[in-house]
Amino acid sequence: MPLPAPFDKLRLPVIGSPLFIVSGPELVIAQCKAGIIGSFPALNARPQSLLDEWLHQITEELAKHNRENPDRPAAPFAVNQIVHKSNDRLDADMATCEKWQVPMVITSLGARTEVFDAVKNWGGITLHDVINNRFAQKAIEKGATGLIPVAAGAGGHAGTQSPFALMQEIREWFDGLVALSGAIAHGRSVLAAQALSADFAYIGSAWIATHEANADPGYKQGIVEGSAEGIVYTNLFTGVHGNYLRSSIESSGLDPDNLPESDPSKMNFGSGGNTKAKAWKDIWGSGQGVGAVKAVETVEERVARLEAEYLAARDALLANSAPYG
Repeated sequence: MPLPAPFDKLRLPVIGSPLFIVSGPELVIAQCKAGIIGSFPALNARPQSLLDEWLHQITEELAKHNRENPDRPAAPFAVNQIVHKSNDRLDADMATCEKWQVPMVITSLGARTEVFDAVKNWGGITLHDVINNRFAQKAIEKGATGLIPVAAGAGGHAGTQSPFALMQEIREWFDGLVALSGAIAHGRSVLAAQALSADFAYIGSAWIATHEANADPGYKQGIVEGSAEGIVYTNLFTGVHGNYLRSSIESSGLDPDNLPESDPSKMNFGSGGNTKAKAWKDIWGSGQGVGAVKAVETVEERVARLEAEYLAARDALLANSAPYG
């Protein structure tokens, strides 16, 4: 479907996914100035009052950029809301987002009609992340504008289904906005997401290895040195299955090949489950696409690289588009 304004003038059809701890104003502003949608989890702003300051900073800096660069306006930004019952800040954070008229809200771990309606009422759109077709249908029934199918290989909390299967099932009944997530870190993968009928590629892990990311230097280097085989899928650390860097698990004194299962009814984000290691702080999330990340760069350098890869892949596809006979 045609992208609604102001999401129709992006440099690339990319959303920088919200990264717990890692995403802050510096990263989001750099992403938006580079021409892609930047986002951050509301819970990264601690205490809650800091969220108002962050949204003020982001709004003012992007407005300033647009005044100074009318031919190269910044992309809009998004805020991620955790809609799980454990998030006692949700109402306050939503009120702050309404104050600043956040253009896009990404919801996770629960679909609530009142949240979707609130964003719609101030003129924003919502994308809800899902790991299967059943959850996708529930989210749209409850009023989400669009979906983020989180396919196998995505960093952090992730599903297990192939993007081919997941996109096929969703597109059989839904023609609205979709941002595909799962092991996307190269320009050709952005093009592949479009080929699967996604409107956006939803990219996370690649931004960790940028200068603007609020990440430990060891985490950034772990992304650079990482590969698909170095990613471990487990629910031990939060109660929800997710993908993590093997090296960070080993550094915490755990055996990645012999991790116990956690009780999913006792979600405790960041607690480390029954371990002393804390998810996101000590145990580092990562998707399987990190093999495409070769160095720590600025956000602008990474976007330029993605753009060059995307255009090269598109040109190669067009050059070889003769029908099979």
